[in-house]
Amino acid sequence: MKTSIVSIAVLMGLGLASANTFAADQALESCIQAVKKEKAGELLKLEKLSVAGKGNYELEVADNNKNEWEFICDAESGKITERETEVSNPNSQAFKKNVKVTEEDAVAIAVKAFPGTVQEVEYEIEENGASSYEFDIVNDKGVETKIEVDAATGKIIETAIEEWEIGEESDEKR
Repeated sequence: MKTSIVSIAVLMGLGLASANTFAADQALESCIQAVKKEKAGELLKLEKLSVAGKGNYELEVADNNKNEWEFICDAESGKITERETEVSNPNSQAFKKNVKVTEEDAVAIAVKAFPGTVQEVEYEIEENGASSYEFDIVNDKGVETKIEVDAATGKIIETAIEEWEIGEESDEKR
């Protein structure tokens, strides 16, 4: 991972004041180092999210086998709070084994709660083995919200507003 490049790009892009820059840089650096300890690979995407008003970093990493992993870190401490594996196909056995809600139904649930246009779909396996759909929905004001829908129950299990993003996945699903 190109730690210093990502950190510099994030900080320059945000134009943060010097005191805030140090704190943000330390938390981001802690997050990146923690992710690197857990999963070697290429950093594909870095996002700053707001979950229930609390800042989080989301790092997406492709390991040496081209498997994608998503790590969520607290933006104040830099500690990893969540880990997920992404699969490229909803027919993957690891994903499909828990699915009781179709993707179409999950989209309807997400868009009903957060009206807008679905820009991306990710198929995720949670730490506990549960499957979920993650939709990036952009509303009419251009705000992107990530909505995670449990693939077994159809319940919305997480929402996050994207504050900014650097990079993108190589095979985004739209």
